Amino acid sequence: MTARNGRPGGPAPTATGPATEPERLRAPADPKNPARPGGPRVPARDDTVAAVVRQWRDVHPGLDTAPMEIIGRINRCAALLQQAEDAPLRRAGLTRAEFDLLGALRRTGHELTPSELARETFSSGAAVTKRLKQLTERGLVERRGDTRDRRVAHVRLTDAGRDLVDGILPAQLAHEREVLSALDDGDRGDLAALLGGLLDRLEGRPRTPRA
Repeated sequence: MTARNGRPGGPAPTATGPATEPERLRAPADPKNPARPGGPRVPARDDTVAAVVRQWRDVHPGLDTAPMEIIGRINRCAALLQQAEDAPLRRAGLTRAEFDLLGALRRTGHELTPSELARETFSSGAAVTKRLKQLTERGLVERRGDTRDRRVAHVRLTDAGRDLVDGILPAQLAHEREVLSALDDGDRGDLAALLGGLLDRLEGRPRTPRA
């Protein structure tokens, strides 16, 4: 017996009948790449966020939880990456926020004011002040007053701070590369592009500095 769609088997699927593959495995068509009409298949997940989504659906069956499946996973991944005990930053006793300050001073190659560091790391002024105090106590940065305006301070890396950044960065990148090794090159490229598009949209909105 031949189905109406030309394939052997039962009747052709309808809008209410069984599909040839589960809907949760079927990605929407990719208009930018006709060679991939169905896009990549995304298997059903059973991670922490999936459990949270199921609970919300039980409480609010009509609620659209699709954003949570993306934003929730981004937040969860970020938290787990920062908590990883085997990460070089953790072993060096640095938080990601502290390393961001050190990295900003290293990659720009010159002194920065606390206000400039706040903009570079998208942090509040109070948070930067607290982190700079801790980094200064560890001998990783030093401050000098402005000769024309005593209210302004200039921050620079010490030799110890520069050596720490240069020593940690390759190891941290290797750690992050290992974390991403579960994804192939194509998936990593797609993910980077998708996150870049999201970030571009978010950065176009009015910003509220984080703590």
